[in-house]
Amino acid sequence: MKKENLIIGNSVSKNLPEGIVINENDYKKLFHQTVEIIERSRVQVAKQINSTRTSTYWEIGKLLTELKIDSKHGDGIVNRLSVDLKKIYPNMGLSPRNLWDMKRFYLIYYQEDKKLRQAVAVLPWGHNLVLMNNNISAKSVIFYSNEVCSKGWSRDMLLHAIKAEYHLSVEHIDKSNNFSQTLSPQNAEYANEVFRSTYNIGFIDATEPLKELDLEKRLVNKITSFIMELGSGFSFIGNQYTLSYNNKEYRVDLLFYNRQLESMVAIELKIGEFKPEYVGKMNFYLSLLDKLERLPHEKPSIGIILCASKEHLEVEMALQDVNKPISVAEYKYLFPKDKLQNILIDELKK
Repeated sequence: MKKENLIIGNSVSKNLPEGIVINENDYKKLFHQTVEIIERSRVQVAKQINSTRTSTYWEIGKLLTELKIDSKHGDGIVNRLSVDLKKIYPNMGLSPRNLWDMKRFYLIYYQEDKKLRQAVAVLPWGHNLVLMNNNISAKSVIFYSNEVCSKGWSRDMLLHAIKAEYHLSVEHIDKSNNFSQTLSPQNAEYANEVFRSTYNIGFIDATEPLKELDLEKRLVNKITSFIMELGSGFSFIGNQYTLSYNNKEYRVDLLFYNRQLESMVAIELKIGEFKPEYVGKMNFYLSLLDKLERLPHEKPSIGIILCASKEHLEVEMALQDVNKPISVAEYKYLFPKDKLQNILIDELKK
């Protein structure tokens, strides 16, 4: 029997059992799925650590509340408590200011429902301080808590999104897709949960509109951040992914796989507003993916056209008679970098 080799780039592994062959694209899928498993495990560990710390801070805040220690008469007590505690636990963040924040944390949330308390319990303490300091609604707290947990937002990114009222842009924009007409009811419902109408790509640090190839390069360079923005279950397969058919080559800007949907997800990047002709091109790419790449157990490939802007009714009309699942979404930079820096400086002055 002929011995098959695993080819990775220019190297060849000769230690695999006979009969095993993995091409470059399959290896990339394997690699990114493995990274996803590791990152998901790291997130779970971080959640457990944060939950334990937040629970500790909650109980301290509850104790201070029940003893009716307030800022008018209790400064001396809290200062002394801080000094004595730091002798035993020097790295726990037990400054007087933090102790008062623990009491504030308890007072803000102790009467809220269980869902909200669970949402903030798994956040890093610094993120909770941002949420408390910006006086947002309970519904918005849950929204931003979920975004932080699913996408690994830093504290600066969280502040950035709150100041840009990111939750409003996500809630108020109509979803533009044909999932209900092209997918099974169960898959359509899940796809509507997975894919949004607006994506925040502020992590690419763009201060002005980019050409499509430049935008693609920046997203690939920050692919981990982009996957976090897309949501859970995504693995990156490649950019400018080549599909060969009838002696011609076609290239998909970005190709992903979603484990929950069991579907390939093709993303086409457009720097301007949506145009109806983009749908025909995406429909063709999805036909090629299903014909050339889709495995027997996998669901139909899904297409996302990512534009700078879109008009919902125009998209709805363009998708009306299309038989492949396609969604049209917008991307936003939120703020230019210099404007974000000014916001952060203003916050630090408070």
